[in-house]
Amino acid sequence: MNKPFAFLLSLFACSCVLAQTAPTAAPESTAASRLAGNKMDKAQLSANLDSVGKLLESSSAARQIESSKVPEALKRRDRARELHSAARAALDQGNLDKASALLTESRSTFFDAVRFAAPEEVTAKKLENDYLLRLESVNALLAAYKRVSDEKSAKGVKETVAQIEKSIAAGALLAKDRKFKEARAEIDRGYLVAKAGLTSLRSGDTLTRSLNFANKEEEFHYEIDRNNTHQMLIKVLVDDQKASGDMVKNFLSKAAELRLQADAAASRKDFAEGVKLLEDSTTELVRAIRNAGIYIPG
Repeated sequence: MNKPFAFLLSLFACSCVLAQTAPTAAPESTAASRLAGNKMDKAQLSANLDSVGKLLESSSAARQIESSKVPEALKRRDRARELHSAARAALDQGNLDKASALLTESRSTFFDAVRFAAPEEVTAKKLENDYLLRLESVNALLAAYKRVSDEKSAKGVKETVAQIEKSIAAGALLAKDRKFKEARAEIDRGYLVAKAGLTSLRSGDTLTRSLNFANKEEEFHYEIDRNNTHQMLIKVLVDDQKASGDMVKNFLSKAAELRLQADAAASRKDFAEGVKLLEDSTTELVRAIRNAGIYIPG
């Protein structure tokens, strides 16, 4: 077997193994992790650390980076090692959320290094795998959104589902032509809409019980993630011309002001006020998106 092909198989195998064990989104909130069904487990996280450690040090991808001598690839490989060590330290201290986030960043940084060092066919396979992993996430979020919205008899479900499925279908057409980078960008839109739709249902009894926030600080971090999701939706769904309209700009300005106030409240440890301000900020972002002619839940 020639070396490039062997390298390709090894890297793809590592990617598949890690995809099964590592979360696909940064676990900024324990509650958000519970919502996705990814409750932290120390033993599993330790096994993930070992797997990523082998990827960084003894995989064919690691050897490819070392032999390439590409400065940027080596720099990112070293950064991935630092993040991996920090994740191990966080795990030893019992901080599972931090360890998981650092581990995810380590793996991502390592694959950045691979892209600088890897042959073109490996990069293409990585893009395909990224698309397939995101597609799996979108489908999982869509199923969860349908299930929870049925339980709550939520409004606007039909429109939201149609928008998500439209992104999935558009991505599939691009993937058929092996345009995986463009396909990933397309289904990212569906992913964000599905995530926004699911988190918008949080205030009802069903999700309140499921999330079971330990305290207002945990809820604050959940609302930060929700606010960030809607900010990303502005970037991918609203074009520059519509975003420059007076009414949309007013909504965005109000949202930004409320977000700053929420951050200030959190710095004072007033997380209850911070949660309220974040919810108000996200509402303004939803109004901005809808005013630009795009329906989203919220």
